[in-house]
Amino acid sequence: MKNEYLDKNKNINRGFRKLEIWKNSVEVYHLIHEYLMKNGNIPLKVKAQIEDSALSLSSNIAEGYSRRSLKETVRFYEYSLASSAENYSQMYTLFNAGQITENDFNEYDSKLYEFENGLIKLIRGLVARLKSGEEWRVDYITQSTNHP
Repeated sequence: MKNEYLDKNKNINRGFRKLEIWKNSVEVYHLIHEYLMKNGNIPLKVKAQIEDSALSLSSNIAEGYSRRSLKETVRFYEYSLASSAENYSQMYTLFNAGQITENDFNEYDSKLYEFENGLIKLIRGLVARLKSGEEWRVDYITQSTNHP
């Protein structure tokens, strides 16, 4: 990961870059992209669909983080979790069809599992805060310390 870029041009909208869960999702996409690029027997349409679902992991985390409502943030984090299930199904199907190796699938599965568990933990924590009546600060003057 090109970490030096994550510390540049900071603002309240780009705070998601400090989340380990977001960094993990970027790494999952990177792994998938590598596997698909080295494998010429996977149709382009299938590659595009798999990369789209993998890209949704980090995209939905970023979008959710940028929402100023706790309910919306949780919703987008849940979208990311749903995209991980979609992506797992796609990658498992490739593995089952012999289009990716067992080693590649196992490495991917471990990384995605780590991502999913981290995201589930984060969502559970945010839902607990939501149930307690806590809400994000909505002022843009100072960075919210209540945000994950």
